[in-house]
Amino acid sequence: MRRWSEVAERVAATTRTSEKSALLADYFKGLTAAELPIAAVFLTGRPFAEADQRATGLGWSAIATTVTALAGVPRTALSEAYDRSSDLGTAVFDVLSDSGHAPDPAVSPTLPEVAAAYAAIEQASGPAAKSGILRALLERSDPLTAKAIVKVLSGELRIGLREGLVDAAIAKAFDRPLDAVKWAGMLTGDIGVLAELARDDRLADASLVLFHPIKFMLASPAEDGSEIVKRLGVPVWVEDKYDGIRAQLHRHGDDIRLYSRDLHDIGNQFPEIVEGARGLTWDGILDGEILAWRDGAVLPFISLQARLGRKSPSAAIREEVPVIYVAFDALGLGATGGPAVEPLLRVRLEDRRRRLEALELPLAGDGGVFALSHLVSVTSVDALEAAFSGARERRNEGLMVKDPGSIYSPGRRGLGWLKMKKALATIDCVVVGVEVGHGKRHGVLSDYTFAVRDTDNDKLVTIGKAYSGLTDAEIAEMTAWFEAHTIQRFGRYRQVEPSVVVEVAFDVIVRSKRHQSGYSLRFPRIVRIRTDKPASEVDVLSTVEKLHDRLQVGGRYEVSTSTD
Repeated sequence: MRRWSEVAERVAATTRTSEKSALLADYFKGLTAAELPIAAVFLTGRPFAEADQRATGLGWSAIATTVTALAGVPRTALSEAYDRSSDLGTAVFDVLSDSGHAPDPAVSPTLPEVAAAYAAIEQASGPAAKSGILRALLERSDPLTAKAIVKVLSGELRIGLREGLVDAAIAKAFDRPLDAVKWAGMLTGDIGVLAELARDDRLADASLVLFHPIKFMLASPAEDGSEIVKRLGVPVWVEDKYDGIRAQLHRHGDDIRLYSRDLHDIGNQFPEIVEGARGLTWDGILDGEILAWRDGAVLPFISLQARLGRKSPSAAIREEVPVIYVAFDALGLGATGGPAVEPLLRVRLEDRRRRLEALELPLAGDGGVFALSHLVSVTSVDALEAAFSGARERRNEGLMVKDPGSIYSPGRRGLGWLKMKKALATIDCVVVGVEVGHGKRHGVLSDYTFAVRDTDNDKLVTIGKAYSGLTDAEIAEMTAWFEAHTIQRFGRYRQVEPSVVVEVAFDVIVRSKRHQSGYSLRFPRIVRIRTDKPASEVDVLSTVEKLHDRLQVGGRYEVSTSTD
């Protein structure tokens, strides 16, 4: 593990992607059969493969208690170190180094031993037992190795390994075609298995496996209809962009599971969909969206939130918030009980849709729990803009615009799918709090909490938080200002003088108990800093209330069973 840690530091030290790939390729070549898959998985910043459903269940607090007890320092020492770097692994390194922690290098844990410890932590019951396993591991680890162990454990690797770089390194290490490596990686969903297949020249053995979720295909953002038509050409397929939960449905006989964006099994949260898929005449994988639904109408997303996180929803909550599964793609299909599921990822979208429609899913209008996404074909910019307006009238977020000839690229933001969204409105708010950012913005104050004015009580009330929209230069300039105008500090958070006005765009306003205003902005982003406007002229709570009433989500979504 020490060598892995050193390689990770060297990868983090360079910004050149070619150098990162070369470093990893050389490293992979020298690993044993047991070490290779573990090293590859750890380089994704996870203790287990992405498609692996396990989680260690060891949070920040337990890690902090373990590390500070080992170092013999108060917990505040780790908090202070974290505030300096915004990186838990770096904070652990600082605390252990300062305490003089220096175990015998001969007992340093190996990669398989670290992997076994992660597995034991996952199996252990209770924070004390889990922390005990971690402490035994860290006792044998020098500060640099401990830093790496905690980074992987916490899922915060942060060494500049963007999507695809590990794939490229595997291809380079074993002299395999990059496209073949990427395709096998899409099918397996396990980069450790992928590394083994590449090493053994068995990439062709990769196959689509049921109940082994693959990454979801993503869409690139676009707002302008002309730009979309220029990029995709015509005709393009247009679907309403639903405001629900993206979910992959896997079915084999009576075994049905739903997987969320993070590839976790959420089927127990939506048992009516699982039950509704029993008795069908196909095995395979669908891509779609879970929506709250009653009497032919989609309920607001905030209603659906009542279903989230419930391991076994009661009959009452199921009756209060019924759900349906809106299918829009077929990723693999086969006959029930057949020898295999045919992967459809490289099949054209228009053919995948045809296969999807042929399944004759039991639709919600007929007492089932399924629907097909509302789909139309458009051939002009005007038609695209009209479709967008129609989607908004149906109270949807916007449009998904797709090339009917596109393939399905798991985990990629390809140009074959674009999401067309436009801010419904903007409001002017005053910044009342700021927080140190993460990743490349760990040294600046980039997370802004903002408020509007409640004229009835003559006070500012919070309504949201955003960290996107401003340039690095603007954030650096504002960091200096906020540091000079801090009223109070609460760890990483600073209460600041309410003087800076920002224009904030958003997609919808929902009621929320989280903020003092009683409302929250969904998908807020900062449009600009209003240097021309004093804090006394920010928008008022009554304006927010009117916008909420006007933009209230809850209209009817259209679904279809054809592309006509």
